[in-house]
Amino acid sequence: MAVSRKTQPELADSLIKHWPDELSGLFAFEVGLSGGLDSVALLSLLCEARERRPELMLSAVHVHHGLSLNADAWAEHCQALCDALGVPLRVEKVQVRAAGGESVEAAAREARYAVYRRSAASVVALAHHQDDQAETVLLQLLRGGGVRALAAMPALRELAPGKLLWRPLLETPRARLEAYVRERRLSWVDDESNLDTRYRRNLLRREILPRLEQDLPHYRSHLARAAMLQADAAAILDEVARQDLRACQTGNGLDCAKLLALSAPRRRQMLLAWLDDLGWPAPEPGALLEFLRQAEYADLGASPLLELSQGCLLRFADTLQAWPKAQAEPPAATVLLWREGDAQPLPDWGGELAWEGGCAEKRRQPGAAARRRKTVCQGGAPRGEGPVPRGRGAAVAAPPLAVVVWRGWRAAGGAGHRRIPPRGDRGRLVAGVAACPFLISPPCGT
Repeated sequence: MAVSRKTQPELADSLIKHWPDELSGLFAFEVGLSGGLDSVALLSLLCEARERRPELMLSAVHVHHGLSLNADAWAEHCQALCDALGVPLRVEKVQVRAAGGESVEAAAREARYAVYRRSAASVVALAHHQDDQAETVLLQLLRGGGVRALAAMPALRELAPGKLLWRPLLETPRARLEAYVRERRLSWVDDESNLDTRYRRNLLRREILPRLEQDLPHYRSHLARAAMLQADAAAILDEVARQDLRACQTGNGLDCAKLLALSAPRRRQMLLAWLDDLGWPAPEPGALLEFLRQAEYADLGASPLLELSQGCLLRFADTLQAWPKAQAEPPAATVLLWREGDAQPLPDWGGELAWEGGCAEKRRQPGAAARRRKTVCQGGAPRGEGPVPRGRGAAVAAPPLAVVVWRGWRAAGGAGHRRIPPRGDRGRLVAGVAACPFLISPPCGT
């Protein structure tokens, strides 16, 4: 594609002209630099922007995945390019480990974005372009994605607290970027894995989309417009879902009665919004539907459960709760001193032991001290005794009001706070925590 040098500055002009208002006042930018054509073009364009905006502090990061025999050469190429353009570069080596059922491509992406989230810059700029956006829309459609998936990649979003992810080239076709790079006589590297059509994106890019372009040369812009419309629809869904979420939230989770009063689609959207707030991935649609069915029709004494990678969703009595995974191993035996009814924090166990009611009724005679008694937690459940009356003037808990409360991991028979009635006049702790307490931490939102 022959493009005269006269037309090339228009690409940089367009970048400056469409600079997002959200980036005003932000000056530290870091480019995700793979060494490929797209990221090389973006880095050069931002260097041109730096000439017009001297306040820009530009840097680059190259993520070394170690998946290719050429990985070291790519890092060296990026370093040479950055040296030539006067841009500081950091090279981050990562280890890509694909979990069960996860593709290497997905694991590499997660490792890459983890590096981006650690950036010291206010803005991380990535070089996704219009061809990438069109491919993403089609891939999500072929996977059966909903409106959020079909909205594809946003031009600007939060990457981490106080950090933005910016894709300034989403309206620019790859052919124009290639013309720009060739005119600037910049070199780039080609990832040999991009030739492997076993990957669906490569299959689209190399075999299907070229045929589509023969009859629909403007398919890229059409798919980009479709993604924009889906993004609008997704924003409306999210707005309604968060209104529903605010209406259904309680101290321990979600009010089941209010949840089940919603239509089935609104229930699903609200739960997805809740999981998004918790930072949990969306469950498989069929599993979510089945969990909601059980939550609606199961007996009140049942506790339907949906296990997720980050924890589990659980219906307990009249609430829906989210229990994140905690420790993989139970904590060691814990010895504590029961301090005259004060709450005893047990951080290793994820909660505390406390007296409720009886503490307020204590009375003390002058010159006397209450005996402190040890309580031991081990083997999956705390056990022990509360303050024991000894001699004159000992602290005495009024038996009718003395109730020991475990606040923390799920107790036997349910979740949340477990009240344990006193035994005799000593308020003896009978049973504290069971049901694998070391796997389940307190419900989110408490």
